[in-house]
Amino acid sequence: MCWAWNASARRGDSGRVAIPDYESLMRTVLQAFADGARNVSEVLPTVQSQFEITDEEAAELLPSGRVTIIASRVHWARTYLSKADLLTSPKRNLHVITQRGRELLQQCPDRIDNEVLTQFDGFKTWKERSQAPADGDTGLPVNDTLSKSSINKTSLTPEEVIATAARTIEAELSDALLQEVLGLSPTRFERLILDLLRAMGYGGGADSMYRETAQSGDGGIDGIIDEDALGLDAVYIQAKRYAPENKIGREALQAFIGSLTGEGASKGVFVTTSDFSKPARDYVHRVQQRVVLINGDRLARLMIAHEVGVRARQVYVIRSVDEDYFAE
Repeated sequence: MCWAWNASARRGDSGRVAIPDYESLMRTVLQAFADGARNVSEVLPTVQSQFEITDEEAAELLPSGRVTIIASRVHWARTYLSKADLLTSPKRNLHVITQRGRELLQQCPDRIDNEVLTQFDGFKTWKERSQAPADGDTGLPVNDTLSKSSINKTSLTPEEVIATAARTIEAELSDALLQEVLGLSPTRFERLILDLLRAMGYGGGADSMYRETAQSGDGGIDGIIDEDALGLDAVYIQAKRYAPENKIGREALQAFIGSLTGEGASKGVFVTTSDFSKPARDYVHRVQQRVVLINGDRLARLMIAHEVGVRARQVYVIRSVDEDYFAE
């Protein structure tokens, strides 16, 4: 190990060491995983010891009262390191340092923070995605990574700070959702897609309007939603639970269109946890049927927006003066 933390350098006149922000924790968190830690809980004792955080400080909770400040900051440090592919998560609550992470530690950096992480394409792509407005505001809570001092230093308004933080949280939640979805069985995944479309209002919500097809001989159709009580108009669904690198090609779309034609159907939804190749997307625009393509990123954001597989953890309400109340 080529680096050691000098906690005394951070002590003020009172001798108290405040809990560092999440960027200041990144170096220690990455080293802890290199030393064999498997999850955030196993990293916490190392962080507490290294930064000489007292038990009382370590027990301080966020305003939500659900998680400690130190656990939240270690979680976000771990999250950001993962987006730079310095850590990987082969399964839930298991995080493993990558070769790239070990190589960075071997460079003996004094500090690892967001500026350092921007050298990695994966991190830059994730930050761009997290900063882009989503289809509709989900109203997710702001996280604690935006401290009062950082808010004071930024040129953003308080509302913009909250919106930016919410998009960052949503981008992380989106990735976490896809990990959960990838662990589902094909049958459970198909049912999830029907649940999502039901939550979006297709079929009017009545159980009789939703049909799962048999697992064999389904002709490329995984589910059907009747849009009217007589079944005169229906949406046919195909769902493919693929790894992110396994894109859906044109051939799969041609087979799906062939199934729609065989059923005399005019509407289809093709959902995948991965993505679609450019030839596949171009092909859909040229067919007679109306087919909507939903890739992994859009699937996760739709699940968040329509609260499928997620639940609200904390809600912040922004209030303003009711001018009507004070009108004479």
